[in-house]
Amino acid sequence: MSTQITGTQLYKSIQNLVEQSKRVLYTIANVTITETYFNVGRMIVEHEQQGNKKAAYAKATLVTVSKKLTAVLGKGFSVDNLENMRRFYLLYKEDYSKHIQKNNISETMSRKLSASQKSEIVSRKSGSSPFKLSWSHYVFLCNIENITERKFYEIETAAENWSLRELKRQYESALFERLALSRNKKKVKQLSKKGHVIATPSDAIKDPYILEFLGLQEKEYFSQTDLEKAIINKLEHFILELGKGFLFVDRQKRIKLDSDDYKIDLVFYHRILRCFVLTDLKIGTLQHKDIGQMQMYVNYFDEEIKAEEESKTIGIILCKNKKESTIKYTLGKNNRQIFASKYKIFFPEKQILQLIREQ
Repeated sequence: MSTQITGTQLYKSIQNLVEQSKRVLYTIANVTITETYFNVGRMIVEHEQQGNKKAAYAKATLVTVSKKLTAVLGKGFSVDNLENMRRFYLLYKEDYSKHIQKNNISETMSRKLSASQKSEIVSRKSGSSPFKLSWSHYVFLCNIENITERKFYEIETAAENWSLRELKRQYESALFERLALSRNKKKVKQLSKKGHVIATPSDAIKDPYILEFLGLQEKEYFSQTDLEKAIINKLEHFILELGKGFLFVDRQKRIKLDSDDYKIDLVFYHRILRCFVLTDLKIGTLQHKDIGQMQMYVNYFDEEIKAEEESKTIGIILCKNKKESTIKYTLGKNNRQIFASKYKIFFPEKQILQLIREQ
């Protein structure tokens, strides 16, 4: 018995095919543009190295070249953007050289090939380009002076498919510094090579969490209910701030123990760690009883909710303030499941976090 395709199914199939093709073309166009600008930067640098290193001369040359290119090719070749291309080449030439050598493209051949030919060969050999982001992303990244930090944001942007807006937001919220605070020098260096790798519960936790997108800084006072409602209204943003792997499950999850009812503010699931993540919100300073309550929630989920093949439940208490000694002696040194993190409703000062990490 043959299965007939309905008109709706045909329409959907064609639509999906065309949209997929558009995404592929967009990616190819982005790669080609970025590699072209990289090679423009190389040409500018090589021209300067031919005895034309004086800043005044170089600037005058770029002004002339910019005018001619803009007249013929249109927007995109302002003096500032040509300077961006030059800086892009200088910052990424070593990475690019390693990539083409890894894919057996000699330096001599690389110079002879056009940007499109080189892109085609690299893509055919490795299945990807050394440049995975848009030109706008790289312009922003080039302004990050710390190499380790820049590499981290580049890897995370590609892995999490961050828009330029989201990249800027993660940078302004000092994501790198927040993750680095809980890592030694060796692990901080790993951030620049592998990005944010989550292998244990502690890897998935940040401290502090930045919730500026909730708009609560405009209020003189807000309650715990206000905080929860604001998070639900901005759930997509909140999950991005939580980090990779988080999936929303429930809010105000009711559990009954003996004759008492309890409600867990927010329940998530972490697909990488394969465990439930319970989140309680506190608008004041964390108390001993708050930790005990979360311990009860975690134990309940481990006994009654989680499947045998799943990992142990994680509990996160988000609080405005906390006392480290209270946490330390309540949870004990073997604790691997419950975490207390501060939240801030405004962007932190990156310099302050850097100083704290360096102490």
